[in-house]
Amino acid sequence: MSRLHVVSGKGGTGKTTVAAALALALASEGKRTLLVEVEGRQGIAQLFETEALPYEERKIAVAPGDGEVYALAIDAEQALLDYLHMFYKLGSAGRALKKLGAIDFATTIAPGLRDVLLTGKACEAVRRKDRTGRFVYDHVVMDAPPTGRITRFLNVNDEVAGLARIGPIHNQAQAVMRVLKSPETAVHFVTLLEEMPVQETADGIAELRAANLPVGGVVVNMVRPAILDEAAVEAASNGRREDVAHALTYALERTGSGGARRTGLVEPLVDPLLEQAREHTERLALEQRGRADIARLGLPTYELQLLGDGVDLGGLYGMARALRKQGCP
Repeated sequence: MSRLHVVSGKGGTGKTTVAAALALALASEGKRTLLVEVEGRQGIAQLFETEALPYEERKIAVAPGDGEVYALAIDAEQALLDYLHMFYKLGSAGRALKKLGAIDFATTIAPGLRDVLLTGKACEAVRRKDRTGRFVYDHVVMDAPPTGRITRFLNVNDEVAGLARIGPIHNQAQAVMRVLKSPETAVHFVTLLEEMPVQETADGIAELRAANLPVGGVVVNMVRPAILDEAAVEAASNGRREDVAHALTYALERTGSGGARRTGLVEPLVDPLLEQAREHTERLALEQRGRADIARLGLPTYELQLLGDGVDLGGLYGMARALRKQGCP
């Protein structure tokens, strides 16, 4: 079973929310999960209704069955200081470089260095063990960059290992890629049942497979319930105005509006209802095409319902329960 779960998706699909729900789901039944943020947006802190995350692993939630969720917002500058101390023993010298602005310069200017540090820190958490030899975390969930950047983000250590042929940088880059390209890792994609997110998901999966990076599953987020039954959809699709008028009359009269058709309550409502029904049937057809396209990817697929009032902490736990019920991942 994978221990590093990388969550990506097109902007606006709810990638961070799904990553948080997945962390809760994986932490159930006494497990310990680390939820990692790499984009500096503090989205995890907002979801869990806590203060901004520092560059340290902090417990932020208790999962069902006494599991624990920890969170970490990885800061590239601090990660570079850790790296310099770990491999070059530059403790106070590294802090002096930070004061001079060299650390900020390096993480901003050096191509790929920032991504190397972010992935390296996450993989270190995956490999870390306690004094008894057990893994500190059962799972690590990374709220990763969007679909368009995910392959380059994960594959940057391969490029670094090729540039630095020997030494600690080469060894560290290879160690990270051993984790990222192993069964320990799974990259999950979050999408909506809309044309552009589904297409970006398919493109992202193809790029990962070409780079020999492990693909996990697809989470279809914000799925809206079907409002109309098949008979209503058929009536709306064919514009059967009289059928809709009869159904509306019947519904109004059941509520006590006697003689609804005669009193003129029905007619002004029929055309707007037909228009809304047509829009609904068009959306259903679009969603069916999206589901078919996702099914052709040949990956495990999970669905999360749209939460009309937004995602609060209770909604997040509900999403985690839904993922667990569907066996994700």
